[in-house]
Amino acid sequence: MSEADKFQQLKNWGMLIVLALIWGSSFILIKKALLVFSAGEVGALRIVTAGTVLLPLAMPVLKHLNGRQMGYLLVIGFVGSFIPSFLFATAQTNLSSSLAGVINALTPLMVVLVGALFFHATITWRISLGLIIAFLGVGVLVLAGSNSGFSFFSDFNFYGLFVVCATVCYGLNVNIIKYRVPEIKPKTITAISLMMVLPLAAIYLLAYTRFSFKLLHVDGAWTAAGYVTVLGIIGTAAALVLFNTMVKMVTPVFASSVTYLVPLVAIFWGVWDGEKLFPLHYLGIFAVIIGVWIGNRKSRLSK
Repeated sequence: MSEADKFQQLKNWGMLIVLALIWGSSFILIKKALLVFSAGEVGALRIVTAGTVLLPLAMPVLKHLNGRQMGYLLVIGFVGSFIPSFLFATAQTNLSSSLAGVINALTPLMVVLVGALFFHATITWRISLGLIIAFLGVGVLVLAGSNSGFSFFSDFNFYGLFVVCATVCYGLNVNIIKYRVPEIKPKTITAISLMMVLPLAAIYLLAYTRFSFKLLHVDGAWTAAGYVTVLGIIGTAAALVLFNTMVKMVTPVFASSVTYLVPLVAIFWGVWDGEKLFPLHYLGIFAVIIGVWIGNRKSRLSK
């Protein structure tokens, strides 16, 4: 391996670790924001702040895009940012930040599954085994209550399924970026896709929620809005630019492997904030990580 290849590998892993720290911290920011704002308000404000900060990058390049590219960028805006922002906020109204971060680790397997269904990728026996183990882990996480046992009717937490849906969105997003718009620069993908969903988020936030009233009259609202602003600018806008850059440089599965590390960061913040994990939670976490590792172990850094 040449020195240039070694440097590129280090660069890839460096981007992966930075993304893990950013996205792993996003769950605790959502949790803190939900103390004041509704899930819809958090999701919409996240998109508004992220889209607004990237508008200066989006406007100059609009004239260089054709209709096909704009169509794909609109889809990317919805499945890569808009829909997941609302799904994660909704999930965390009744799901701990640490467990949301763990279930998010399904993303690499969803990349492969979506790739097989819509982009002619191949699912091997190893990927299939990984999917089964990881989904069993998710099942444990949504069925485990606040003790050491199961009780389907009393403990089933279907809010975890919102996170699963978000990972499906991410799987679709990664494949579209990699295979449908490879000619578009990462910054352009992020800026334009967020710009296209920004108006819808802004209209919903200002016309259909109590966000403005809470900001003026509810104690702690400005602090909570600050959490979402950080989440939007750093956790969405900056992180998506970095992630989309990485998608262009490596395989889709490696790029999505950031979710190996995200759970560790999310669990750290969750425990630091007083969240409790019980034995079955650890079993579910272990199954998810092992399943993702098995399904993704053959991925490489290069195309």
